[in-house]
Amino acid sequence: MGAVIVEAVRTPVGKKNGGLSGLHPADVSAVVLNELVSRAGIDPELVEDVIWGCVGQVGERTHDIARNAVLAAGWPETVPGVTIDRQCGSSQQSLNFAVASVVAGHYDAVIAGGVESMSRVKMGASIGVDAGVPFSPKFMERYGVAPNQGIGAEMMAQKWSLTRTQVDEYAARSHERAAAAQDGGLFKDQTVALTTPDGTVVSQDEGIRRGTTVEKLAGLKTVFSDDGVIHAGNSSQISDGSAALLVVSDEFASKHGLTPIARVHTAVVAGADPVMMLSAPIPATEKALAKSGLNVSDIGVFEVNEAFAPVPMAWQKEIGADDDVLNPNGGAIALGHPLGGSGARILTDLVHHMRRNDIRYGLQTMCEGGGQANATILELV
Repeated sequence: MGAVIVEAVRTPVGKKNGGLSGLHPADVSAVVLNELVSRAGIDPELVEDVIWGCVGQVGERTHDIARNAVLAAGWPETVPGVTIDRQCGSSQQSLNFAVASVVAGHYDAVIAGGVESMSRVKMGASIGVDAGVPFSPKFMERYGVAPNQGIGAEMMAQKWSLTRTQVDEYAARSHERAAAAQDGGLFKDQTVALTTPDGTVVSQDEGIRRGTTVEKLAGLKTVFSDDGVIHAGNSSQISDGSAALLVVSDEFASKHGLTPIARVHTAVVAGADPVMMLSAPIPATEKALAKSGLNVSDIGVFEVNEAFAPVPMAWQKEIGADDDVLNPNGGAIALGHPLGGSGARILTDLVHHMRRNDIRYGLQTMCEGGGQANATILELV
């Protein structure tokens, strides 16, 4: 049985304490869920599961936010939901799980996506008072240090000989590309506007800083090392947002008159050094290409999550992709990184970009806590 993506939609990405910060994350998710089935033109009761990524499963995001989002959307109580955590790649993993389940015949229609409201539940809140909680004595015996993603980004910059100027140039480019995409209306078809309790309509991504230059970024103080390169301006933003994709069997699509957009050609996950943490997109991409039988030149667009500028930059040095096909509409440095929702946010942009430009193959990968990375190759139908 084949599985196809027939619709993909996301919220605008809200900046920290911005337009979406007044909304409960289950309600933000509900808006996306309702918009997704509305665009597809199907009854929500036909959805057999909602697989939802969320990293900070604490406070408002506990008690299986996937299920709470379904109920907040007003859907039938018969529609279940499950929440998963593969750190920043959670909602990319949700797509892979959804596709595998349809191919296996477990579902005919399933939604993959995710959410994070980082303004309301602070990053790291699930760790608790003792910052050492996630890392056991055996882990510490093996590695001798508690991993830190910012230090990992510095390690990557050092290993791949990336200078402060180079990473700042990349960051400025992300804002430039995202601004151009926004001005060109490229995000309009993939986003659904939200209305806040005070009546404000949030319809565009809030994190883009127009006019960002290397000179302006040079004035920012590094965070993790006095002689390092990483600062707030070349790192992903703390953000709020949600995104989702509708995955159905070929038979379901035909029966309900749905037009397939893309299918998952290849999906892999890889592990690497958990202390450096952020380098796994490189072996994940290599693994995906080897498994797919495709070459770098066959891929018309690459999305490599911009957790920190050195991540896509080191990836590019190793993989050799052309600059113009890497994050063509900007990335998390400019648009923001709502953790559990980011994988689906990027996938949504990727699906729409491929359809708009008639690109046959696109590859997405993102670094994840624990030194992991998903890599997914989409094929336009």
